[in-house]
Amino acid sequence: MKRIIWYDTVDSTNTEVLRRAAELEHLSVIAARRQTAGRGQRGNSWHSAPGENLTFTVLVRSTYLFSDGNFIALNWVCALAARDFIRGEGVDAAVIKWPNDIYAGMRKICGILVENRLPDASGETFSACGFGINLNQTAFPGELVNPTSVRKLTGRYIEPEAALDRFMTHFRARFGQLDSASDALKADYVDGLFQKDVPCDYRDLRTGEVFSGIIRGIAPDGRLQVARSAGNGPIEGTSPALYGFKEIGYIL
Repeated sequence: MKRIIWYDTVDSTNTEVLRRAAELEHLSVIAARRQTAGRGQRGNSWHSAPGENLTFTVLVRSTYLFSDGNFIALNWVCALAARDFIRGEGVDAAVIKWPNDIYAGMRKICGILVENRLPDASGETFSACGFGINLNQTAFPGELVNPTSVRKLTGRYIEPEAALDRFMTHFRARFGQLDSASDALKADYVDGLFQKDVPCDYRDLRTGEVFSGIIRGIAPDGRLQVARSAGNGPIEGTSPALYGFKEIGYIL
């Protein structure tokens, strides 16, 4: 079992891992009962009631990821580990909203923020894989549009420290698929995508256009493949459009 370090309070578990990276082993974990400056994707803050949820960061060192530029595979590991864990806690509906949020139905139950550090003058490379998983919180700030938690969906209280041990079992299993089983890892990720193969409305964030489309999968570079409708005609199925991070919005 790799080392898990719990803080009562920290500004951000990702920030703390970045500060302490030189002294931490591969797959070490910094976890906090309370964050004062938790960070999410797109520069957003991460809200979590103190002591009720899981907020933590896993330090990853991997020759495979950095030597071959396979950063996208780490995204699959993180998303699948979180999805597997949440399903294991009784939320069978957990799916991956591209690129790496976890949803249950139409509500967000987990956010993930991966920060990579490329080689510096010393050759050091690592990733800080941050997770915010809503375990026990049942009341959320009004500005959060669609949050939910394991407890809201199952009625069960989950002890966070024991839950983190279970999460790391899932993480290590998915991380073990890198390299030799990466095709299977990608297939599981694509199969678990939210709204995959279902006609839905989206917004092109580059132009503001709202359109109907169907998520078909992901491109080799990690961009989302969406078959768009041609005007009022049928959904196109041969040459899906490609969208990078911050280029497509879900209309929920």
